[in-house]
Amino acid sequence: MARISTLAADVSLSEPSLVEGFPGVGLVGKIAADHLVEEFEMVHYANVYCDGLPKVAVYAEDDAELRPPVRIYADADRDLLVLQSDVPIRPDAAVELADCLSGWFDELNVTPLYLSGIPREKDQGTVPSLYGLGIADGVDRISEVGIEVPHEMGLVSGPTGVLLNHAVESGRTAVGLVVESDPRFPDPEAARILIKQGIEPLTGLDVPVDDLVDRAEQIRQAKERLAKRMEEAGEESTQARPIGMYQ
Repeated sequence: MARISTLAADVSLSEPSLVEGFPGVGLVGKIAADHLVEEFEMVHYANVYCDGLPKVAVYAEDDAELRPPVRIYADADRDLLVLQSDVPIRPDAAVELADCLSGWFDELNVTPLYLSGIPREKDQGTVPSLYGLGIADGVDRISEVGIEVPHEMGLVSGPTGVLLNHAVESGRTAVGLVVESDPRFPDPEAARILIKQGIEPLTGLDVPVDDLVDRAEQIRQAKERLAKRMEEAGEESTQARPIGMYQ
């Protein structure tokens, strides 16, 4: 059974935004989520437990403390939450997770921002395009900040697709951000676009990304092994893809 175990009950939040960072194409969501946690030195707010999640414990560099693979971080001053995952998540586990999160979202009046990459081969120096999707009031939020909508029919799969599907079924306000991403390698540049053109205008935050750009190669190398696992994971990999009008 899924549950969220709160560690920092003293953290006070008011209608926070939650940035989801499941691994997927280009690892764009994970890179963006990890950057927010590190840049804002966010508090380890809660652990996420679910029968379908891998039963593993993870540890960080130069840190002896073991943690579960899926965690939530908080920044009370910025009314920001980040859902961080260090492992691929199967869609069936995401179904249970979505059910668990829905009540928690209602309790805290959370607006989730779901992140995904759409595979695109890009020429060097080309700026990735970002597209916005929404459910309920999320559609208005996308329009209000001027985020472009997709130019073709498509779908979002993997655990992020499950969470978006759950929002569609329940009519819960949510936003989806889709960015063109390298399908083979970690893509810090696409993650930067997610932050500057998507997360910033939607949350009103100013997120420094100089470190993300300067350390792009280092980040790419650090995430390479996980990217390979995501490529092999198939349906566990969060991604958006065009489907065309006729199939």
